[in-house]
Amino acid sequence: MSARIIDGRALAAALNAETARRIAASGFRPGLAVILVGDDPASTVYVRGKDRAARAAGIAAESILLPADTSEAALLARIAALNADPMIDGILVQLPLPPQIRPRAAIEAIDPAKDVDGLSPVNVGRLFAGRPFLIPCTPLGVMKLLAAADVSISGARALVIGRSSLVGRPLAALLLTADATVTIAHSRTRDLAAECRRAEILVAAAGQPELVRGDWIGSESVVIDVGIHRLPGGGLRGDVAFAEALPVAAAITPVPGGVGPMTIACLLENTLTAALARRDQPARGQPGRG
Repeated sequence: MSARIIDGRALAAALNAETARRIAASGFRPGLAVILVGDDPASTVYVRGKDRAARAAGIAAESILLPADTSEAALLARIAALNADPMIDGILVQLPLPPQIRPRAAIEAIDPAKDVDGLSPVNVGRLFAGRPFLIPCTPLGVMKLLAAADVSISGARALVIGRSSLVGRPLAALLLTADATVTIAHSRTRDLAAECRRAEILVAAAGQPELVRGDWIGSESVVIDVGIHRLPGGGLRGDVAFAEALPVAAAITPVPGGVGPMTIACLLENTLTAALARRDQPARGQPGRG
C-alpha cells in the first residue's frame, strides 16, 4: 500500500486564488519588495517565481537587484528607504547574502510590520510567545499542508529534523502551539533513526539529500519533506528517500510539488496580512498587532 500524496501544488493554487480574491475585494494592491544581492542562480530563480506569483495574485511586486559587491551599509540604507515607503507593505531580503553582509543585520533592519518572511526578532518573539503575527513562510506552509491533509496534531508525537531559524525552530513553536509533543533533532542527535520511528508527524528539514530512509519511518507516520537538492544530472531530491518512504508512510509530500509551492503561497498571504494590518483591517486567521 502506497502513502497518500499531499499535493502542495494544488493547495498552493487554492491559497493563491483565495489571496487574489481577498485582494480584489480589498480595494487596494499590496506592495511587495524583494531584494536580491548578487546573482546566485537558485536565488534568481526563486525571486522570479515569487515575482510572477505575486503579480498573478494582484500584488504590486518589485524585485530589487543589487550587485554582489553591495556593502552592508548600502543594503541597510535601501531597506530603510523601503521601511519608509508607504506603497510597500512587505519586504523580503533573499538569502543567502554575500559574505560582506551579515544576514542578521539585514533581517533586523526590516520593519517588523513589513517583515513578510517573519524572521525579525519581534515576529520571532511573538511566535514563541504564542501570539504570532507574520509567521515564517515555510513553517506556515507546513502547518497548512498538515491541516489540508486532516492530520490530527493535538497530542501527536512530532519530530522536526533541523534546528534552523528559518524552518526548524519556528515550526517546532507552531507545532507546540497546536498541542503536539515536539522533538527537535539535529546533527548531534543520538540514534536519529529511532527518533524517526517514534514520530507520528515527521518533518525533514536537515538540508541533507535522502537522509531519512524508508526503514526509519513508521507505518502511521505523516512525512513532510522540506529539503530540495538539485542532482548533478538535473533531477531534484528531498531530505527523505521518497521511493523507500512511499510504501511505508501513511502520507508524504513529494519533492518537487510539496512544501516549495506553499512557501511562496504563504509569502503572498503574509503580504496581504501585513497590508491589512497597516490599514487597520482584520486579517482572517491572523491576530492584529498589539
